[in-house]
Amino acid sequence: MKPIYAVPATAALIYRAWSKKSLTPSGLLAAFLTAVAHAYHPWNLPFVLLCVFFLAGTRATHVKEEVKAKLTVRAKGTSGGEGPRTHIQVLANSLMASIFSIMHANQLRAREAALADPASPDPRGTICFSWGGDLLLVGIVANYAAVAADTFSSELGILAKGDPRLITSWNLRKVPRGTNGGVTLLGLGAGLLGSLIIISATMMFLPSCNSSTTSMPGGGQPWTVQQRRDFMSFMVVWGLLGSVLDSVLGGLFQRSVKDARTGKIVEGEGGVRVLVSEDEDERIRLSKEQTGSSASGTDKTSGVQQRKTGGKSSEPSFGDELPSRIVENGWDVLDNNDVNFIMAVVMSVGAMAVMSWRWGIPVLDILTP
Repeated sequence: MKPIYAVPATAALIYRAWSKKSLTPSGLLAAFLTAVAHAYHPWNLPFVLLCVFFLAGTRATHVKEEVKAKLTVRAKGTSGGEGPRTHIQVLANSLMASIFSIMHANQLRAREAALADPASPDPRGTICFSWGGDLLLVGIVANYAAVAADTFSSELGILAKGDPRLITSWNLRKVPRGTNGGVTLLGLGAGLLGSLIIISATMMFLPSCNSSTTSMPGGGQPWTVQQRRDFMSFMVVWGLLGSVLDSVLGGLFQRSVKDARTGKIVEGEGGVRVLVSEDEDERIRLSKEQTGSSASGTDKTSGVQQRKTGGKSSEPSFGDELPSRIVENGWDVLDNNDVNFIMAVVMSVGAMAVMSWRWGIPVLDILTP
């Protein structure tokens, strides 16, 4: 991307995130580095996809924000809703796209250098994007289609009239709003919309080969109308599948914690794990050992006595001995950021693998110019 466009665009992106308090200070730094990685690419497309994802995702987050805040609660006890995103959340969504963008940029620059040197062998790829083109670009597009679908599904699906159903449950049982793995028809439709937005931007800014570039140095096979439709349809559906995969991973490996008093799902700050009573017991014990605090200090922190219930330590609420937080579903293996990152990696690499088979291109071509 030309610096004359990249510098003001990056500044505008960071300023908007700062002014809207969309990102924490560390999140702003991660966003800046991500923008630089995307702007390093000779084409405008990677940077455009980053901007479209950020702006569209932010907009989806603010849709009926005051309503969504009442549907869940935060770990600190305040109303739910999405707070400023941290650097971990930024990287979970964009790290793979940043890596692929740099790799593809280096491929394109190597080809340009080879074309400019008469003594160099002909490059294996093309300067424009042809049907059967570079797999790395497919990975970049798939990354943003999947994370956009997941963002739209999460932010808008929670507003569905009916309760979500747990996708990992054999009978698709109803679960509270905000449960990891909970899906609704509205959420799936919103995910499809998010993916469609990214792919529409892709087709608008993709420097695809055409009849005029065929005879040019570095030109490639031009696209037909049917090929463009096939590529767009596949990528839109693939992005939606990313949202479904995120729900499956979240339903299985991410613990959903429900507040026993309100029946609402508890959201961890910045996408981290939510503590339940046994976790809180251990945290207090470790803190006491490290600081040497007194028993009265521990009582002040916990505020209640604790007992064993069903083999697990529980924290009373309302003066009784019932736990204030209970596990709704899922194993405590991953947090929300882990799930998002794994989903983005699987969908990016998976899309490249599928198109490698479809186009008959060796996957290892991603490592060569």
